[in-house]
Amino acid sequence: MAPPNVVLILADDMGYSDIGCYGGEVQTPNIDRLARGGVRLSQFSNTARCSPSRASLLTGLHPHQTGIGVLTNDDRPHGYPGTINTSCVTLAEVLKDAGYATCLAGKWHLSSEMHTPSDAWPTRRGFDRFFGTLTGCGSFFDPGTLTRGEANAEHEARAGDFYYTDAIADEAAACIEELGRDRAASQPARPFFVYTAFTAPHWPLHARAEDLARYAGAFDEGWDVLRERRMARLLDLGIMRPDGVALSERDPTQPAWDDVEHKAWQAHRMEAYAAQIDRMDQGIGRILGALEDAGQLDNTLVIFLSDNGASAEGLPLYGRAEQFRTRKDIVRLTTRDGREVQIGNDPSIVPGPEDTYASYGQAWANLSNTPFRYYKRWVHEGGIATPVVVHWPAGGLPAGQVVHAPAQLVDVLPTILDVTGATYPSRYHGHEIVPYEGQSLLPALRGGPAPEHTLYWEHTGNAAIRSGDWKLVRDWPRPWELYDLARDRSELHDLADEHPEIVRQLSADWDAWAARVGVLPWDAVIDLYAQRGQTQEDAQA
Repeated sequence: MAPPNVVLILADDMGYSDIGCYGGEVQTPNIDRLARGGVRLSQFSNTARCSPSRASLLTGLHPHQTGIGVLTNDDRPHGYPGTINTSCVTLAEVLKDAGYATCLAGKWHLSSEMHTPSDAWPTRRGFDRFFGTLTGCGSFFDPGTLTRGEANAEHEARAGDFYYTDAIADEAAACIEELGRDRAASQPARPFFVYTAFTAPHWPLHARAEDLARYAGAFDEGWDVLRERRMARLLDLGIMRPDGVALSERDPTQPAWDDVEHKAWQAHRMEAYAAQIDRMDQGIGRILGALEDAGQLDNTLVIFLSDNGASAEGLPLYGRAEQFRTRKDIVRLTTRDGREVQIGNDPSIVPGPEDTYASYGQAWANLSNTPFRYYKRWVHEGGIATPVVVHWPAGGLPAGQVVHAPAQLVDVLPTILDVTGATYPSRYHGHEIVPYEGQSLLPALRGGPAPEHTLYWEHTGNAAIRSGDWKLVRDWPRPWELYDLARDRSELHDLADEHPEIVRQLSADWDAWAARVGVLPWDAVIDLYAQRGQTQEDAQA
């Protein structure tokens, strides 16, 4: 069989149960099509935050090993560099050396320098072609740091009917059309790797009017009723096992829907969020269409997933309006036609249009993460559990199956190496390369045995380790909690007091891992910021 192509599709800040094939209300026929013809994973984990997840996904390493310990703040010499280092190789570099053409459409977010090309830019980390943003988020109508190759391309957003989700999908589809033609014409045929990194549905809640109209009234029953319905669908779909999970209670900081003021505005926030996912799915449909037109869909490994759990972040971040407004890479203060942008979550600001800048709030994020607790930035299941859909008709994957084996982002690179036959180097461009941490999931995806390995997480002091069904997890600076995920996937019954020996064993194992991969103690990071006159919020922003 000819070497398969690889299309890696990443959503941004999307919760575990938002898409249709994971029980959500959002209309995602194209992702659902991939699920029907492929495999879904029910216990796959990301690393709880944007940049660390991208670093881990592309390198097979834990994010701390790549230089991305929190986000892309450059905290050298005593903190994390915030820039992908030269001790790792990216999937694009490995596949390019194996003869693949490589393309990135969308968000990079792995360089602290976002305006002057550096060795941490995608064009210098294996991608032949790049169109997207270097920063972490921003306007969908006028994104900051929009770049083509190594040249600023922000002018492209100001010409015509620009919407970033569409632009990302169109660029990925164009890459596939071009590379598919090249593959058909060349002997031997050259396979391709297209990394498609959407910013949807990350805030701000920017959506096209026609997509918003499709969800009018869809969430009027509120988060309490909808969480219960999602839970029922997760069970019906076989994503959750009835003997191993219960629906967590509504976030105790949030009101019951019956007690909510401004219900119409609250429902509209979720409608805008859903519209963003819907538009992303439409773009994925165009990508699949390009693969079909090129005759490459059957022999393309398509992987879809999200970078972290749903975001409970309010806007402006941490309530710091003036500081937030200075972030010119992510915030536009005026629209392209000169109107003032309204920043914040307030019933007087109805999100969707370009002149708003809002997020959907903690209670809706709680719905998005059904059935779990917690959110983006935490390493409880609500922060790290992600939907994963893998589609490769020529690869022998059992169509429509759900794989329940635990896995995490470090396993993606070795899986792709297994599929493509590419070789992981021990040295690259004169640098010693850290061996990847994960294991191939290909046998499990084909219905065989799953890899047995311990999983680890750390982000802003929040920490976890999973060994078998036991998960030890910490919400910094609180004590360790212990859960048996085979019986309690929602982490509702802390067993730490009943099994102190397991807590001791797993915490010691986590400590050894943290020392090995370069985790900095979070209190030391906070102290570093305090010495500069900054706060914990600055350290994690």
